[in-house]
Parts: sequence; structure tokens; C-alpha cells
Amino acid sequence: MGNVNRNEEKVSIGCIISLASIPLVMTLGNSMLIPVLPILEEKLGISSLQSSMVITSYSVAAILLIPVAGYLSDRYGRKIVILPSLILALIGGLIAALASWKMQNPYTIIIIGRVLQGIGAAGAMPIVIPLVGDLYNGDDEKTSTTLGIIETSNTFGKVLSPILGSSFAALLWFLPFFSISVFSLISIILILFFVKTPKEKDEPIAFKEFVQNVKKTFKQDGSWLFVVFLIGVYVMLVLFSMLFFLSEDLEKTHDIHGVKKGFVLAIPLLLLCIASYVTGKKIKGNLKTIKKMIIICLIIVSLSIVFVGFSKERLILLLVVVSIAGIALGALLPVLDAIITENIRKEERGTVTSFYSSARYIGVAAGPPVMSLVMNNYLNMSYIVAGVLGLILFLFVLKFIKIEAIGDQTEKASKRTTSL
Repeated sequence: MGNVNRNEEKVSIGCIISLASIPLVMTLGNSMLIPVLPILEEKLGISSLQSSMVITSYSVAAILLIPVAGYLSDRYGRKIVILPSLILALIGGLIAALASWKMQNPYTIIIIGRVLQGIGAAGAMPIVIPLVGDLYNGDDEKTSTTLGIIETSNTFGKVLSPILGSSFAALLWFLPFFSISVFSLISIILILFFVKTPKEKDEPIAFKEFVQNVKKTFKQDGSWLFVVFLIGVYVMLVLFSMLFFLSEDLEKTHDIHGVKKGFVLAIPLLLLCIASYVTGKKIKGNLKTIKKMIIICLIIVSLSIVFVGFSKERLILLLVVVSIAGIALGALLPVLDAIITENIRKEERGTVTSFYSSARYIGVAAGPPVMSLVMNNYLNMSYIVAGVLGLILFLFVLKFIKIEAIGDQTEKASKRTTSL
């Protein structure tokens, strides 16, 4: 208990705010551009599929490099990986902004800037989750609560994104790119001054031993981890495809543009944000509660999203349906964070959570382009398929996430660590 208390004393409010700034900035860096995509199509003369690549290029870069960042953070420290990553995100934003401002045909350079931002995102946002586990090592309740704050910051970024993105674009269409760099700079300053990571007493283990330990972890926990990864993909795929569709539908069907569109988009996202915060506070690291929440949320998402396409002509009904789905998606995020962070040993935590973060970015990357391809001719069918996939994942949870087995393995791993 003494060790836990010493860790808690180091975690100041400034530290938590600084950590929460990272998902906020990284979310703004991506989601803020969603309401701006129709403007990009007009200004650059590109298709909706090409505009979706502005989101996807960022996410693909993150998918590929997140596991590398996770390993480096386990090997050399979380903060050492986070700071250079935020600097890369800052540079990527400047490249995209300057290209938009100064070049006649800036699309390719914008994509390059977005790839750099994605590389920065790979080494920043995913590392926050294991860092929280490090700071509260041994206290599941504190970890769950702080992870809830981290995910709330993430989802609050999604609430602010449509409002800020459309407001900035109303002044200068490329201003959102510049703003990403400014936000990244603020986060860099906060991390430098307020985040004090726990000092490692032991030398980092050799790479070969590290790989063997990670393999052992996936061998022991692979079945339930794989299900959690799949749910992570699903949550972000549904969320970002739904936001992309809503952004397009508000303009084309309901003639809602600019800042007004930003505020309308923010309605379901605000509910998603509140759901994340409340869930993070309530689950308290309890595995039975976590499993129950996953099951309930998957059922709600699956049943609600089936009606998104059918309600596209009726704005109020559409917002109600999307908001119900948003609440369930928001509640899932801190629950998935908690089940991984609290049940994986510290030495492999960064790597395992990085695979989970990569899985989430697969959904982010796939959502907008998939929706751009299906929304004209196969909209209703696509949401029905998404609903069916959610119910299949619900069955996977029942079969593979065994609370007793996870608890036993976690206790054994803890004993092995203590004996070392």
C-alpha cells in the first residue's frame, strides 16, 4: 500500500490536466476537419473520397507506428516518446497549413502533413493510457477514474471539433490546420512542466526477453484481448462513418452549413462525452461491471444505428438516433481502456495498449472512406450490416471475456512481478 500511496502523491491536478490535453489535441487534429471536408472539396476541386483521405492518411500513419511507439515507451519511458511525437504533430500541421495557404494545388502536400501528424499521434495519445496505469499502479479505482477523464477529454475534443473547425474555416478555410499546431504547442508546454513520471528502479529488460513476455501475455490473454481490439475497431468505425455521413447530410439534405452545422454535430458528441465521464467514474475497475457495460452498450449501438439511414430526411429523429448510439459508444471507451490497462503487467502495458490503440485507428481510418463509397446507394444496408456486426461482437464478449479467468491471470502476473 505504501508504494501505491507514493505514486498517488505524485499525480497532481496539473499532471492529469496535462495528460488529458494530449487526447484533446489529437482528437481536434482529426475530428476538427470533418465539418471542413465539404469546403475542402469545393476549394481544392476534389471528390468526397479524396477529402476523406485527409482523415484516413492521418489514421493509417498512426496504425502502422503505434506499436513501435508502445514498445519504445515500455523500453525507454513514456515522456521521452510523447514529447517528440507532439513536436511532429505540430510540424505536420504547419506543413498542411502553409501548403493550403501558399500553393495552387496543395492536396498532396496536405496529405504529407497529415501523415506527419499521424506519426505524431502514434507516439502521443496511445502512450497516455499506459502512463495512467503507471502513475496509479495497483489502484484500479483511481486508474478507472483517471482513464474516464482521459476518454472524456478525447470525446470533449469531438464535441469542440465541429464547432471550432467550422468557426475557423469560416474565417479562413485552412485555419484549422494552423490551429492544430498551436494546440500541440500548448500540450508540449504542459507535459514539460507538469508530468512527472515514476522513476524506474530496474534496468529495462532485454529486447528478446521483452518479446517473449509479450508473446506469453497474448498466449494467456489473447482471446479476450482480441475481442476488446475488435470492439475498439468497431466503435471508431461506427463513430467516424456516422460523423462523416452526418456532416454531409446536414449540408445536402437539411441545408445546414458553417458554424450552425458545427453546433448541430456537437449535440450527439456532447452526450457521448458525458457518457464517457460518468462511466469512467462508475466502473471503479470492477470486472463484472465492465463486462456488463460492454454487453449493454453493444446491444444499444447495434439496435440504434440500424435506423440512422432510415431517419436521414427527418433531422430531429436523426439526431435522436445518432445521440442514442453516441451515448453507448461514449460509455464503451473508458470501459475498454480500463479492462486492458488494469489487467496487463506494467512491463508490457505500453505495447499491449498500443495494439489496442492501433485497432481503434483502423476504425478511424476506414470510417470516412467506407461511408463515402456506400452512402449514395447502400446507406441503409451498411447500417444494418453494422448493427449485425455489433450483435456478433456481443456474442464474442459472452464467449471469450471470462471475468474469473482474467482476474486469476492478473493475480498470478502480479505475484510474479512482486516475487521479482
